[in-house]
Amino acid sequence: MLSSVDASRYAHQLLEARALSQQLPPLTASANLSAEDAYLIADHILQLRSARGERLVGHKIGFSNRKVWQCFGIDEALHRPIWAPLFESTVRHAPDNSGVQSLKGAVQPRIEPGVVFGLGKTPPPDADLDALADCIGWIAHGAEVAVCPYPGWKFNEADAIAAFGLHGTLIIGKRQQLNKAARHNLAGLLSAASVSLSCSGNESFSLRAAGFGCDVFGSPVHALLQLHRQLSAEPQFPALTAGEIVATGGWTNPFPVEAGQTWTTAFSGVVLPGMSIAFVD
Repeated sequence: MLSSVDASRYAHQLLEARALSQQLPPLTASANLSAEDAYLIADHILQLRSARGERLVGHKIGFSNRKVWQCFGIDEALHRPIWAPLFESTVRHAPDNSGVQSLKGAVQPRIEPGVVFGLGKTPPPDADLDALADCIGWIAHGAEVAVCPYPGWKFNEADAIAAFGLHGTLIIGKRQQLNKAARHNLAGLLSAASVSLSCSGNESFSLRAAGFGCDVFGSPVHALLQLHRQLSAEPQFPALTAGEIVATGGWTNPFPVEAGQTWTTAFSGVVLPGMSIAFVD
């Protein structure tokens, strides 16, 4: 088990690299770190960021899409979702489903589309899928700008967990309130839905990817249940509570983004508006 002193040292190292927009070698290149060690580092980062006044607003689920597990990993493929805390300072709102996002300070930025839930009620510790769905107050389209301090986006599970879950910025579109019937049909509805991801820039336009809700742990609602179970098993971390937001993970591979590009999304099979994001320096 990683000592608290070493966890603190790694936490400060990662925070400094993020503040200076610098890359650094994967932590596991020089240390044998487990996922549990990485979450200890993440806890130190959480405490440090909270102490300097940043406000915790929710959680981000990473690698909930099984199809991307083989795309990353130095020594072995990732094989399960991870999570990271979300702070108000890295969440943006686009109620008209369009916006401009600066890439200043973003290290190796990539975009991934998905859905975001807002919790209207605190889930009970033993919540099953139906009980958890009943706690979802609203849904919105979300686009995450993921960042990575490790060269070439090469890392192991512990590296990703420790480095803020690779979270950069979450852009949330227009919220749609859910009634009771919609909440309990949501898992199946999202499982059957799809999203397209396109890019325009330099007078060109191209479809880059299509993704499916069923790839996100069977459904984004299932990914939410997995997160709830993980947090319930780790009482040292804040549990899911009413009022927080949860980014449930990307429906496609994360694609590199550059200033001057505009990325657009469109959903099929679910009544969610797409999003248009123009990236600038």
